Amino acid sequence: MSAADPLGVVIPCYNEGDWIRRSVEALHIAARRAEWPLDVLVVDDGSGPETAAIIDQLVAEGQARVLRQANAGRFAARLNGLLALATEHVFLLDSRVIVSPDSLVPLRRHLAEEPTSAWNAHVEVMTDGNPYAAFMYGITKVGWRAYFRQPRVVRFGPDDFDAYPKGTGAFAAPRETLIEASREFDSLFADQRFASDDTKMLRNVAGMTPIGIDPAFTVDYYGRDSARRWLKQVYFRGTTFVDGYVGTRSRAIGLLAALGVALPATATLVVRKPAVGVAGVAAATAAAAAATRASGGTAREVSAVAGLLVPFTAVFGTGFLRGLVMAAKR
Repeated sequence: MSAADPLGVVIPCYNEGDWIRRSVEALHIAARRAEWPLDVLVVDDGSGPETAAIIDQLVAEGQARVLRQANAGRFAARLNGLLALATEHVFLLDSRVIVSPDSLVPLRRHLAEEPTSAWNAHVEVMTDGNPYAAFMYGITKVGWRAYFRQPRVVRFGPDDFDAYPKGTGAFAAPRETLIEASREFDSLFADQRFASDDTKMLRNVAGMTPIGIDPAFTVDYYGRDSARRWLKQVYFRGTTFVDGYVGTRSRAIGLLAALGVALPATATLVVRKPAVGVAGVAAATAAAAAATRASGGTAREVSAVAGLLVPFTAVFGTGFLRGLVMAAKR
């Protein structure tokens, strides 16, 4: 990678309002610090007039180009963006992700030293005044506690893929690697708007090149800040979890059959012995809060996990059931 090679950036956007402006402007600040030319492509995935107008303003100001498509989901938007760029390396970025001012400097160094490498940003979730974001960050720390207890430069591949945080919301790699990983992508669902475009695609990337995380390559993520939007996101993630981790259609059918027996039995037990249900919920809540604390969670995150675990479990579980049904139908 020569000093003059630009960094391609693909930002899928669907009705994100002013977040897309904030994301693009922060990206340009970081690029100037790194002295790195950009080719920014916003893929408008069927947004309404308000977001479309903001994107048009960014284009008029020379901060981005735009590719428009009917609403087809984030995976399709990213793939179309990748195919429309011509840069050697591409940075996948979400519109609610704000790149820190100096974070592209280490990324450029990594890609110059090892052009075939892939790098996931270290993501800081902004939790101030937002218990829903605090909850998501808390359970994220529990899931990947080996990293979050001591953030550091790490590399991982297929064998330890599930041990480290990763996502396409802030991810850089060679363009051809990302395209190949996308083309090998296969969803359990007929409708790819619900596909696990993060986990399954990045698992393909890890099979081609190790993925790195560097705390110096950092971004801030602003999550949903209302109960309605958060619950909608949780329901969606419950569905995509099936696609990312269940693996096969036959396994999905088996899980669906098992839950068809277990859920009515559990409901019958709770109705007949409500004290058992209350005790179980209390024990689960206490255990989740303790795990969050032990995984490096802040007091705000521990409190959010304790307070929101029950609605999260109910809504995520409902989304998970929907995903199993969708996989079985296909």
